[in-house]
Amino acid sequence: MTTKKKAPPQAWKPGQSGNPKGRPAGAGEIAKFRAGIAEHVPAIIKTLTTAALAGDVSAARLLLERVIPAIKPAEEAAPVNLPDGTLTEQGRAVVAAVAAGELAPGQGAALLGSLGALAKLTEADEIDRRMAALEARDASGRGQP
Repeated sequence: MTTKKKAPPQAWKPGQSGNPKGRPAGAGEIAKFRAGIAEHVPAIIKTLTTAALAGDVSAARLLLERVIPAIKPAEEAAPVNLPDGTLTEQGRAVVAAVAAGELAPGQGAALLGSLGALAKLTEADEIDRRMAALEARDASGRGQP
């Protein structure tokens, strides 16, 4: 049998901090590091820009990747007419539309992914239909010796 020990009178109450004032903001090592670097950022960017303009490819890459945000292509939803045939024919139509420039590659990839998911659903439906047919055939044949 276990008994709970009574907390000593000097113990902190639940939800009460042992250090109510806590560490002051900006007293940590990371905050000091950031404060020290912050004053040098404009000079670093200027140096990188000068190096990039002089032909330093790695400086140019660093500037383009870190300082200037990446430009994402604006992909508007374009209507696509898919053939009424098989999923394979529809997939080929999507690839042909991407190759012809009628459809953005990202949209083509999304459509192909959707067609793949549709193929899995169709396959599951077909398996379900076949299982039901087998179970019906098996149930009708049980009464016979």
